[in-house]
Amino acid sequence: MKKAEPRVIRLLMELRRMGVTDTRVLSAIERIPRDLFVAEPFLDQAYENTALPIACAQTISQPLVVGLMSQALEVGERMKVLEVGTGSGYQAAILAKLCRRLYSVERHKPLLAEAEARFKHLRLHNITCRAGDGSRGWPEQAPFDRIMVTAAAPDIPPALVDQLKPDGIMVLPLGDVGGIDQELVRITRTDRGIDIQPFLPVRFVPLVEGMPEE
Repeated sequence: MKKAEPRVIRLLMELRRMGVTDTRVLSAIERIPRDLFVAEPFLDQAYENTALPIACAQTISQPLVVGLMSQALEVGERMKVLEVGTGSGYQAAILAKLCRRLYSVERHKPLLAEAEARFKHLRLHNITCRAGDGSRGWPEQAPFDRIMVTAAAPDIPPALVDQLKPDGIMVLPLGDVGGIDQELVRITRTDRGIDIQPFLPVRFVPLVEGMPEE
């Protein structure tokens, strides 16, 4: 394995200082080149700990948020995972290094096409994508061990809870879709219902139902 370049090492050290301590997550972040997912005007910021704009008025999340969400999801290497909101594909690529099989749903077809080309380039063969309304999940492939949602919802989408296995975990941003008052929460499905643990204030684009006119 080739040695990580200095800007990657700096980012990893910063993430570790800020609470990303899971060695599998850090290794995945080290191995996935973030510059491949960043729009050309922002390439000089690819390894900065900041969110950046991508096409279709979406964003590629801050590396710290990617790391903390991935860590909170507690993904095992034999698990089947659903991601809602493929976006650039960066978070999906990280998850693909952690799980057995990743299913990812994206409502913007141009973003999905670009993400799939990146997965092919990186030889990430355990990712299956489709265009669709992410709030509905992927019923045909349910249930899932883990679900990650990369867009903010005002309430927990019931369809996604229904697609979680018993003791399954979902991580998603909840709150004001305007982005002012959102919090990442970790949801565990139990035999009594769901257990909700908030763990980080964030700002995400909204989870939108339906498909855009493109």
